[in-house]
Formats: sequence, structure tokens, C-alpha cells
Amino acid sequence: MQILIGARTVKTNSHFSLVGPGAQAYVHGFMFGDERQHFHLHTLQRHRVDHTTSDLLIKSCLKDKARSVYQGLIQVSEGAQRTDAYQANRNLLLSRTARADSIPGLEILANDVRCTHGATIGHVDPEQMYYLKTRGLPPAEAQRLIVEGFFAPVLDRIPLENVREHLRGEIERKIG
Repeated sequence: MQILIGARTVKTNSHFSLVGPGAQAYVHGFMFGDERQHFHLHTLQRHRVDHTTSDLLIKSCLKDKARSVYQGLIQVSEGAQRTDAYQANRNLLLSRTARADSIPGLEILANDVRCTHGATIGHVDPEQMYYLKTRGLPPAEAQRLIVEGFFAPVLDRIPLENVREHLRGEIERKIG
């Protein structure tokens, strides 16, 4: 689990090596920046042997002048056949001055693999805001629900309820 919510500037590197046949790594995390926070997260999913699986999901929400940089690499060694690897970075910008950069990558030296990666960067959907406001929700409450829904896939992967609730509280605090 990767969680970046505090500090003015954070740089973190997370490397995961799958070295035994059948090894699995499920990595998830989120970043929520405000004011002038800057987060830089680098991940490396190394598949060294055959029949390994990795699934990475990182979500980022930024407001004010916050910035995030996500750089991820899936690396599949020669002979690591039947590798199944996924890497996703999703970014939600709550202001015009927030910025997210996403640099996903693949380095594959085997030929019988399934590896995918992707990234999205966008603002709150105006149609979602309109729908919630027509249901009587004030704009701040509508935005809060959208952000909570955005982070739900990451939070739902956390097995401990008290940790999930604590992180939901941190998200609510950041929304303001």
C-alpha cells in the first residue's frame, strides 16, 4: 500500500520482484495533494520467472497548486513466460492549477505474456456535478462524493476496516 498525503515534498521508490513461480503482487495506493505539495512516486514491477502476476493501481487527486509525478515500469525478464502484469495510474484534478504527470512503461523480454498499462488525467466530470446538484446537493458535497467514489477502488482493497475509515477521514479533511 502506497499512501502519500502529508509533507510538502515526497519522493518514494517501490520495487517489487517476483522471483518464484506463481508469485503474486497486488499493489495499490493513492496520493492526495493540496496547496503546493509535490509527490513523486516511482514503481518497478520485476517479473524474474514464469507464471507470475502483478496488479498495480495508483490513484491521485490534486487541488490548488499541487503536483504529482508517477513513473512506473513493468519489467519482464527473458524466460519469464506466462507473466500477467497490470499497471494503472488514474489522476483527478480539482483545480486548473494542479498538475499530474504519468509515465507508465513496459520492458518485456519474453514472448508469452499479458502485460498492460495505462494512465488517465482529468477534471471532475461536469455532467456528474450537474446530476448531483439537480438532486439537491451543494457543489462542495457533490465534489466530495465524486472524490470518495474515485478513491473507492483503492480503499476497498484494504482489508482492515479501521484503516479504511481513517483514510476516508483524511480524504474528507483534504477535500475541505
